[in-house]
Amino acid sequence: MLRKSFVLTSLAALALTGCTREGDIDSSGGIAITRSACPGIAIPVYTGDVTLFSPAEARTADAIDVVATLTNLRSSCVEQGEDIVASASFDVVATRTNTSGARQLVLPYFATVVQGGRVVVSKRISTIVLNFADGARRAEAKGSATGYVNHAAAKLPPQVQERLTRKRKAGDADAALDPLADPDIRAAVQKASFELLVGFQLTDEQLKYNATR
Repeated sequence: MLRKSFVLTSLAALALTGCTREGDIDSSGGIAITRSACPGIAIPVYTGDVTLFSPAEARTADAIDVVATLTNLRSSCVEQGEDIVASASFDVVATRTNTSGARQLVLPYFATVVQGGRVVVSKRISTIVLNFADGARRAEAKGSATGYVNHAAAKLPPQVQERLTRKRKAGDADAALDPLADPDIRAAVQKASFELLVGFQLTDEQLKYNATR
């Protein structure tokens, strides 16, 4: 239950990352609002790093064996048939305490597509390999992840799209009203918003350590 509550908290904060509003005035005097169908991308809270201990059951600072961090998360998005394909790339940087001897470390990570901030559409577990040279304290590796979103599911209903893109000029009755303040509009945008979330696949104990350290 601990793992689920942490992840859902992070997703709720990302519910509208696929919708970007630009408060620019266009040439006709209206307010321009744009939205991308590409999934937002993020590292859920508490899943961006992992700490290994020696012995494994220890949790004190002097027992830390390896600390790895997932960083430099980047994304791209293309249409492929009926799908929107979101690709992510990232770096993993790890440091170890004992630098004696060469060592290979394999860490699992996940790539999850989430709809509306709470519905898991897909989840894939992969691994990344880090190789420490003899005497080296630090190792780096590059990883990647891919998520698929149905294009139709990411498309807003015409009436909602019209509300979001309709030009509003000074003097109009709704000129100062944010269309996303309407619960129905907000719900429709949230339903059509997707995220690609990438992070380390942690055990319950590892997640608890990240959340309470």
